[in-house]
Amino acid sequence: MDPLLQVVVRAVRRGAVFLTGTTLLIAGAAMLVLPGPGIAVILLGLVVLSAEFKWAQRTLAWVRERGRTFKDQAQARLPGGANRRPPSDPPTRGRPDRAA
Repeated sequence: MDPLLQVVVRAVRRGAVFLTGTTLLIAGAAMLVLPGPGIAVILLGLVVLSAEFKWAQRTLAWVRERGRTFKDQAQARLPGGANRRPPSDPPTRGRPDRAA
């Protein structure tokens, strides 16, 4: 492939990712006050932008870490603490020791 064509393709791809990601971020911000899944659309915009931009990758990593921290704090506040097990199958399926 011609080097000039590679540069043009890369610039077009980068521009399309920027336009799509920015549109999603703006739409998500609007959905924070309007009806709609604002936070989910903002996260989707960050995912799209992270395909081309390092700042978006760092922001997305920060958001993921904050989400994990928030989840851990919420689980610690539940009765039973962080050691709480997820719900299992009904007691009669494969667990005769827990039959009613």
